[in-house]
Amino acid sequence: MLIKIYPENPNAKAIEQVVQVLRRGGVIIYPTDTVYGLGCDIKNQKAIETIARIRQIKPDKANFSFVCHDLSNLSEYTKPMDNATYRVLKKALPGPFTFILNASGSVPKLLSSNKKTVGIRVPDNNIAREIVRELGNPILSASLKDDDDIMEYSTDPELIHEKYENLVDLVIDGGYGGNIASTVVDVTSGEFEVIREGKGDLEMYL
Repeated sequence: MLIKIYPENPNAKAIEQVVQVLRRGGVIIYPTDTVYGLGCDIKNQKAIETIARIRQIKPDKANFSFVCHDLSNLSEYTKPMDNATYRVLKKALPGPFTFILNASGSVPKLLSSNKKTVGIRVPDNNIAREIVRELGNPILSASLKDDDDIMEYSTDPELIHEKYENLVDLVIDGGYGGNIASTVVDVTSGEFEVIREGKGDLEMYL
C-alpha cells in the first residue's frame, strides 16, 4: 500500500493509519530528513526480524537506530548523560544526526544481546515525528539501501513502492527523499566522535 502524506502538514487520519499498521506488527517505509527508512514498532520482535531479513543482517548484529519524537523519552532507552552532552543534543535535534549513546536495560532484548549502545535519531521531518508521537514509543529504523552501484539510497517513493510492496506493509510517499545519510556521532565516551560523515555538520552545535 502506498499513501501520500505531505510533510508540511501531515494528515492526522493518514498518520493514524500508519500507526495502526505499526501496532499490528507491520513494517513501513517512511521519509526522514535524510534518506527513506524502514521502520517498525521497537516493541514488536517479529517486525524487527522482518527488517533484519530485508536488510539481510542478523538483528543482534544490526546497527538499527531508534527514531524518537523529541528528547523526552531518551532517558528510558539510554543511560544518564552529562549536561554538556545533553545540551549539544538539544541544539542539534531535530536534525540529520544519529547519536550513539550507552543503552539502558529497556532496549529490546533482541537488539541488545551483545550491544551496550543504541543509536538515537530525532529527524527534522514532521511525518516521521508525528508517527512516533502518535505511536507513543520510538520506532526502530534502518536506512533503505539500494543495490544500485551509482545511487546508494532510493529517493523516489513510487519506485521504492514498486520494489518493496511485497516485502513491507506500507510505503509513505512524503516526496522525494535525500541520498545523503545522517551523520553518525559516537557519544559513549563522553566525547563527540564523528564515525560517519553525513548530512549534518556537528561543528555548528559544539
